[in-house]
Amino acid sequence: MALAELYTQYNRVWIPDSEEVWQSAEITKDYKAGDRFLHVQLEDGTELNYPVDPSALPPLRNPDILVGENDLTALSYLHEPAVLHNLKVRFVESRLIYTYSGIILVAINPYKQLPIYGDAIIHAYSGQNMGDMDPHIFAVAEEAYKQMARNSKNQSIIVSGESGAGKTVSARYTMRYFATVSKSSSNAHVEDKVLASNPITEAVGNAKTTRNDNSSRFGKYTEISFDPSYRIIGANMRTYLLEKSRVVFQSENERNYHIFYQLCASAMQPEFKHLKLGSAEEFNYTRMGGSTTIEGVDDRANMIETQKTFALLGLKEDFQMDVFKTLAAILHLGNLEITAVGDERSSVNLEDNHLNIFCELLELNSDKMAQWLCHRKIITTSETVIKPMTKPQALNARDALAKKIYSHLFDFIVERINQALQYSGKQHTFIGVLDIYGFETFDVNSFEQFCINYANEKLQQQFNLHVFKLEQEEYMKEDIPWTLIDFYDNQPVIDLIEAKMGILELLDEECLLPHGTDENWLQKLYNNFVNKNTLFEKPRMSNTSFIIQHFADKVEYKCEGFLEKNRDTVYEVLMEILKESKFHLCASFFQDNPAPISPFSSTISIKSARPVLKSPNKQLRMTVGSKFRSSLSLLMETLNATTPHYVRCIKPNDEKQPFEFDSKRVAQQLRACGVLETIRISAQSYPSSRYSILMTQQELSFNDKKQICKIVLQRLIQDPNQYQFGRTKIFFRAGQVAYLEKLRSDKLRHACIVIQKSVRGWLQRRRFLRMKQAAVTIQQYCRGQRAVRQAITAQALKQTWAAIIIQKYCRGYLVRKLCQLIQVAAVTIQAYTRGFLARKKYRKMLEEHKAVILQKYARAWLARRRFQNIRRFVLNIQLSYRVQRLQKKIEEQSKENHGLLERLTNLASTHMNDLDTIQKLESDLEKLAAQKRTYEEKGKKYKEDSEQKILKLESQIKELREQKETLEVKLQKKTEEMKEKMDDLTKQLFDDVRKEESQRMILEKNFQSQKQDYEKEIESLKGEIKVLREEKTQLQQQMQQEIAIQDDLKIEVGQLTKQVQKIPELQKEIELLQTQKLDVEKQAQSQKREMREKMSEVTKQLLESYDFEDVRSRLSTEDLEHLNEDGELWFAYEGLKKATRVLESHFQSQKENYEKEIEGLNLKVEHLSQDINHLQKLFREENDINDGIRLEVSRLTSENLVIPDLKQQVSELENQKLDLENRLQEQTAKLKEMSNRLHHEPEGDRTLRRTNEIQNEMDIKEKGRLNVITQEMEGLSNGLKQDEIQAEVKSKMKQETTRLTVENMDLEEELDMKDRIIKKLEDQIKTLTKTIEKGNEVSVSALSKEYIGMMEYKREDEERIVQNLILDLKPRGVVVNMIPGLPAHILFMCVRYADYLNDADMLKSFINVTIDGIKQAVKGNSEDFEMLSFWLSNTYYFLNCLKQYSGEEEFMKYNTPRQNKNCLKHFDLSEYRQVLSDLAIRIYHQFILVMENNIQHMIVPGMLEYESLQGISGLKPTGFRKRSSSIDDTDTYTMTSILQQLSYFYSTMCQNGLDSELLKQAVKQLFFLIGAVTLNSLLLRKDMCSCRKGMQIRCNISYLEEWLKDKNLQSSNAKETLEPLSQAAWLLQVKKITDDDAKEICEHCTSLSTVQIVKILNSYTPIDDFEKRVTPSFVRKVQAMLNNREDGPQLMLDTKYHFQVTFPFTPSPHDLEMIQVPSSFKLGFLTRV
Repeated sequence: MALAELYTQYNRVWIPDSEEVWQSAEITKDYKAGDRFLHVQLEDGTELNYPVDPSALPPLRNPDILVGENDLTALSYLHEPAVLHNLKVRFVESRLIYTYSGIILVAINPYKQLPIYGDAIIHAYSGQNMGDMDPHIFAVAEEAYKQMARNSKNQSIIVSGESGAGKTVSARYTMRYFATVSKSSSNAHVEDKVLASNPITEAVGNAKTTRNDNSSRFGKYTEISFDPSYRIIGANMRTYLLEKSRVVFQSENERNYHIFYQLCASAMQPEFKHLKLGSAEEFNYTRMGGSTTIEGVDDRANMIETQKTFALLGLKEDFQMDVFKTLAAILHLGNLEITAVGDERSSVNLEDNHLNIFCELLELNSDKMAQWLCHRKIITTSETVIKPMTKPQALNARDALAKKIYSHLFDFIVERINQALQYSGKQHTFIGVLDIYGFETFDVNSFEQFCINYANEKLQQQFNLHVFKLEQEEYMKEDIPWTLIDFYDNQPVIDLIEAKMGILELLDEECLLPHGTDENWLQKLYNNFVNKNTLFEKPRMSNTSFIIQHFADKVEYKCEGFLEKNRDTVYEVLMEILKESKFHLCASFFQDNPAPISPFSSTISIKSARPVLKSPNKQLRMTVGSKFRSSLSLLMETLNATTPHYVRCIKPNDEKQPFEFDSKRVAQQLRACGVLETIRISAQSYPSSRYSILMTQQELSFNDKKQICKIVLQRLIQDPNQYQFGRTKIFFRAGQVAYLEKLRSDKLRHACIVIQKSVRGWLQRRRFLRMKQAAVTIQQYCRGQRAVRQAITAQALKQTWAAIIIQKYCRGYLVRKLCQLIQVAAVTIQAYTRGFLARKKYRKMLEEHKAVILQKYARAWLARRRFQNIRRFVLNIQLSYRVQRLQKKIEEQSKENHGLLERLTNLASTHMNDLDTIQKLESDLEKLAAQKRTYEEKGKKYKEDSEQKILKLESQIKELREQKETLEVKLQKKTEEMKEKMDDLTKQLFDDVRKEESQRMILEKNFQSQKQDYEKEIESLKGEIKVLREEKTQLQQQMQQEIAIQDDLKIEVGQLTKQVQKIPELQKEIELLQTQKLDVEKQAQSQKREMREKMSEVTKQLLESYDFEDVRSRLSTEDLEHLNEDGELWFAYEGLKKATRVLESHFQSQKENYEKEIEGLNLKVEHLSQDINHLQKLFREENDINDGIRLEVSRLTSENLVIPDLKQQVSELENQKLDLENRLQEQTAKLKEMSNRLHHEPEGDRTLRRTNEIQNEMDIKEKGRLNVITQEMEGLSNGLKQDEIQAEVKSKMKQETTRLTVENMDLEEELDMKDRIIKKLEDQIKTLTKTIEKGNEVSVSALSKEYIGMMEYKREDEERIVQNLILDLKPRGVVVNMIPGLPAHILFMCVRYADYLNDADMLKSFINVTIDGIKQAVKGNSEDFEMLSFWLSNTYYFLNCLKQYSGEEEFMKYNTPRQNKNCLKHFDLSEYRQVLSDLAIRIYHQFILVMENNIQHMIVPGMLEYESLQGISGLKPTGFRKRSSSIDDTDTYTMTSILQQLSYFYSTMCQNGLDSELLKQAVKQLFFLIGAVTLNSLLLRKDMCSCRKGMQIRCNISYLEEWLKDKNLQSSNAKETLEPLSQAAWLLQVKKITDDDAKEICEHCTSLSTVQIVKILNSYTPIDDFEKRVTPSFVRKVQAMLNNREDGPQLMLDTKYHFQVTFPFTPSPHDLEMIQVPSSFKLGFLTRV
């Protein structure tokens, strides 16, 4: 297809314009080959005949649908006006500052803060492929980071542009992105230090210029180092070509470096007073530009920020103060006054204040400094000459010294920053960020512009090669034949500058000459390059300049100052003075071998793509040019060894006005930064697109899509060179997309014409048919009127009226005659009819009179029969009801008796176990008795001497007993005598006691030691006995309770026996019913006989009362005929006979039914009698069992009575020991004086009384044991050698006490068990009585009464509980078969057990172990959604159990009475509730985080990219080609995927029993995430902001709302979280033209912020030609209406925002007694209490 064919009517072209660079015009007439003019119409309506060259036609304008593309290479026509217009539309109308141009990101400075750089934006771009979202500096940074991580290759981001274009800000945001997405693993916060380096370098390297308030006056390449995990570990900075001349000179309205003004603003601070500074207006070096302040900038605050960043980098105050001293010295040096002395000399006053301050700060010799600032030393081979300098020369020397000091200081600061950012280990990879000046051209261009443009030439060459390489890779990837694309190569310009005998080498050579001048150097350039190199030109009107043709533009350079700036010389004498400085920092600046600036330079392993040209002359390296060339070569080596990414910053206007677009300035920068070159290369390649509307039906029928495309393109584009087929893409050359777009528009236009033709034809046909029908109707009426007028005359009217009169009279006569005939017939009919009716009425009355008589008797008989049937029916019902009631009672009693029998058997088994334990105790007692006998035998050996005395005592005891018996008989008579005798005896005893007291004291001394030992043992025994006494009282109380319970049992058994006694009464009642049944049957038979007799009598009476012959004789023949006709009487008689037969058959069937029912009742009675006999047997057996129970209970009570006796034995030991001690003391005296019987009678009486008491309280075995102990103690009192016996006695006592204690504990446990059994039996009996009283009510299961809702465990089992119940428990497959929160209930039952034991340590240990176990389970499964859901639910249930059973009223009011019984008794666990609540919140947040991570990657593909409405595409049909490195590795997700994931979350939470309120909160959080992520992506994707996409989003929202409705979650407020997204979708769909539309938008979009609304309106993109863009005026109108809103400037929604979670109290409906532990939990060591 020829290009001229596109220049047809309605197409638009671009023509040059002096103001706007390019102007759009529409073609008004088709262009034909050979025409000299192109007929166009400008946008303002002006028609123009534009002269054209057929070989160079004006560039065509892209269709509107392609305008505003994210990538300039996606435009159909790739040329300068298309690029310029696309950038302008995006920047001015859509307020989008970023645009892709292939691999370049074009960034236009908005001169305004935009809300597109927050952390939310960073996270939105993180992980996204380049091209998936709107262009952004973060997208370039993410692409570099992703390629580094994927390929493990170093990356570079090259940020360039002229001053004020925003290079520094772009580089800063890039570094901030890396610092955010790749946090360092250490605690050193390296990323913060990397970011902190920016304020310092900006302070010492940035300054205000006429173009920019914060212009970087140096190039910077920052390498950010990463470890193998791709986290920041360090950084390194290289700087290039600092603008030193700014230190001593600034143009008008410019400033020096920021640090000087920050220092002057802080001069009054105490720490800076020694610097002796003042305001910036006082110093020459800061006031030269006439502008010492910047609007909106606080230099004092910036100084504080600079100091903070110094400290953050670890640069201490001493270092900072050294830097500030050097800076202050430079300012004072600039104020040093040099006076001229004649024409050839100059001098400095030694009293100059600034000179002294300068020397004081740098610790220099002021005399030498004053001398050598005005003199210089010239050294020749023969002599040294000191030559004075003129004032200008001295001023230059002063300024050169200031520049030198500042240059060294700048390098030193950068070096220290690198040291603070360095990493001791080895870096894995790095990403370099190059912030360097762009191509510059001014009215006067000098050495600085030459170096800058030289650097840009090198960068442009590297850029061209890289773009060429990427295009080649794309073609090779698609298997398309690659032909060399011709592109501009700037190697000749680079050779002109840096080659041998090039401009730089000639400049260095001239600098070596003592008398070299700029003019001589320029003349050499003229001689070498003019007319020899096409890239070098000599200006026509100047001999002091030269012109170089750069890649961007021609630049004219003034040669003045080239040599001086290249030399950058400072006189040696001044440098020697500075070397001698005592200020170490200053002295180190001018050492011969300074330390290397970059510690990383030696570690970078790079290889140059091209050999670097090195000069053989070493002296050339000292010049600025040679240094810059070497550093630039190193930079290019680094860049060539990395994968570059390009950011081109554009300055939209010179006035710094926000969103103002100066087309001239932008076009100039586009040419200079290589964007158009990229487009030119891409224009020769094939950006892709798709157009299905151009296919025919036949072509669409093919299955092979690639074949379809080939056939279509062969038909549409005849030139095969205009497109190429790859493996996955179709590539088009420039203009072909626009051609296809034109064909598409033509096809659509043709389709519209066809539609319009059909619609208009249909409308016209309908209009024609309506008109035709109206005409026919009018014709009909007109013709009728004409016919009437022709037919009507006077004669015809007369004839007509005469005919009418004749017809009237004739018709009247006929009608009257007919009426008379009808009247006669009617009267005749009426006569006969009335007679017949009268006769019929009479007969009917007669028949009714007779029927009434029959009915009277029949109804009476039926009433009697009905009454008898009802009475029999009632009796039968009563009988069956009573039988059923008896059966129910018998069945219930049998069930209850069966349960009672089982429980009694269990009780019997427990009693058998108790018997076994008692038998064991008896066997132990027998063993002890045997041991005691052995002890008795041993004691006999030691007691031979005392046996005789004991026998005597026994004889005396016997005599005393006899005397006692006699005394007791005569006690009442001789009381007074006994009193007197007792007085005498007491006196004698006192006398004897006094005599024997001395002997007793001796014995007491002997036994004192033994007594002390015994007393200690006795005291210990007292304590134990005291405890045993308390236990005894408790046991007695328990026994009393047990006795009371046994009495209640007896009462209950008595009640049962009474109920059993009622069974005979029931039998009697059944027999009575049987007799009543027989009587009823007899009555029924008699009634049947009576009814038959009565019916026969009635029929006889009827037959006798009517004489049929008489009736016949009295009736006339006519009546007989009527009678025979009607036959009503005979009919009645036959009906009566049939009724009697029916009654007889009914009675017969009733009889048979009654007989069958009687037989069934007989069978039931027999069955009931058998059941009653069986129940009687069971009751007899139960009575026997009850008797056995009574015997067993009585036996147990007797056995239980032994327990207090055994305890009492221990308590009596103390009394026995005390008595034995007294007896020992007494018997020592009695052994000596046995003869005095009166003296011992009272003692014998006391002994006898004590023995009687012992006999009454203790059994025979215990008396024997005490006797043995008494004998042992008596043996001890006799002073025998019984050390071994004492030890044995002590051990025996200890053994005895321990044994009794153990037995006591065992018996207590047995008593507790019996008490529980008795309580269970009591509860069961109560339930039995209730069921008997209620009758038909269902009895409560006995199983629920068997447990009290506790789990018994041992403290050593805590770890096993945690391991089995928490750590090893897997929720999948378990939760289906158990109640919600079962583990939590089991844990709480264990807590109840610890509370029941009143063991604080045990309770504390268990809860702490449980909480630690839950934490461990959650930590070990932090990404397992099911496990987190399971333990969130159980932690919540555990927390609710602690509240529900805490005993607090606010929680107890929701409990059942049974649950209130299970409340905790001893401990307040409110603190643990708080700990559990905090743990639950932590689990919830982790739970939400896992859900968000699982669903977040589905949201954008499913909600935004997936087209749920088929046939409505929300995307433009353009073919943006992603970068070859951007691999689309994401899965395809749909809306169904999101709904399935939500359903999975919902079902899992429901299965795990998560509370409904918590579930609603989780769903609300998920829906907020879905809405926020979708809205954020929508705001960052201009291609998604269309009307059709709004429809798709609204449809997807409806799916989510339907899901909420389906799951009954409307009350969760989740729908409200989607309101911003819903309003955004509405905003995309609504009309956006008029003021009313703007007002409606403001009223409706209440959930969207102003920034978001404006962003959506600016990003709105039409999908086809039938939609229109939102005009900037409409956007401004909406923005003005929204100014009153008080919302923040935040563009993005915070996807990390979490709603506050609340845990509502929901009491558990499950009773703890009913909870059972599944065997799968492996908790067999737990026991339900």
